[in-house]
Amino acid sequence: MDRRWPDVLLTAAAPAAWGTTYLVTSELLPPDRPLWSGAIRALPAGLLLLALTRHRPRGAWWWRSAALGALNIGAFFPLLFFAAYHLPGGTAAVLGATQPLLVAGLTVLALHERPRPRALAAALAALAGVTLVVLRPDAGLEPAGVAAGLTATAAMGAGLVLTRRWGRPPGVGTLTATGWQLTAGGLMVVPAALLVEGTPPVPDPPALAGYAWLTLAGTALAYALWFRGAARLPVTQVSLLGALSPLTAAALGWAVLGQALTGWQLVGFAVAVGATVAGQLPARPPGPAGRSRGPGPAGQSRGPAWRGTTASMRRAPGASSPAAASGRVKRASAAGPAA
Repeated sequence: MDRRWPDVLLTAAAPAAWGTTYLVTSELLPPDRPLWSGAIRALPAGLLLLALTRHRPRGAWWWRSAALGALNIGAFFPLLFFAAYHLPGGTAAVLGATQPLLVAGLTVLALHERPRPRALAAALAALAGVTLVVLRPDAGLEPAGVAAGLTATAAMGAGLVLTRRWGRPPGVGTLTATGWQLTAGGLMVVPAALLVEGTPPVPDPPALAGYAWLTLAGTALAYALWFRGAARLPVTQVSLLGALSPLTAAALGWAVLGQALTGWQLVGFAVAVGATVAGQLPARPPGPAGRSRGPGPAGQSRGPAWRGTTASMRRAPGASSPAAASGRVKRASAAGPAA
């Protein structure tokens, strides 16, 4: 198997986890507190990772971490929720599905890399598939909501590209860099939550369970896997995996909440999944099994790509690269935007 596929599958686990956000928030979290839900999700996850890694930013990484935290979380969360509440019927998810196209343009400008035609075609097909799955006939196009949704998508795309461009400081692993971003972004959301929603909600036992899932699996782990993938895979392909978030939300709505899927939605589901997989295919067929892995130290072939994943996330030098949102999302937007 191509050595990249384990990286693809691990990265895909992030948007799949983000897709559970809509079920958890609609069934477990307090209503009408999206900003506080986002802050409670991001800040504890960031502080937990900082406590585990015990490594603070140095030099330019103070402002770089703040900038990435703002793009991926601090600005993304409020804009995403504003769009979700002002664009009914999954329109916000369709705007989010334009991210691979925006990332392709930013990749040319910031990384001077030309996306492969196959990746661009897959991005267009995935957008069409997500549109069929989540867009309702009565979906509205309120200008303010559209602007917020596109801005949120652009912020997350810019954060992904900059994460790839800046990489990580030597000796800093993915968990550490993820902790920096989550902490910075969470601290930015808290003032907005206080201003708009007042004091934080007092969670009951179901809400505590929901926050625990979103904080640990949907944020700390998911973001670490997402940034790890962005360090190893072309960013256009990584952003294409974000289509799995609304698709996961739609599948859970059908399986758990009994929300029916029409024939056109099933067609869109198949198109979006097929496009996402096609967008991950290599530019040319890999060579023989021994050569496709590449030579390792002292001429030895490298082992499977999944080995050492945890260690590399904690301490391996290199590059890393979102975005997920939580909070109360209306059932009509259960298949909302990625993150």
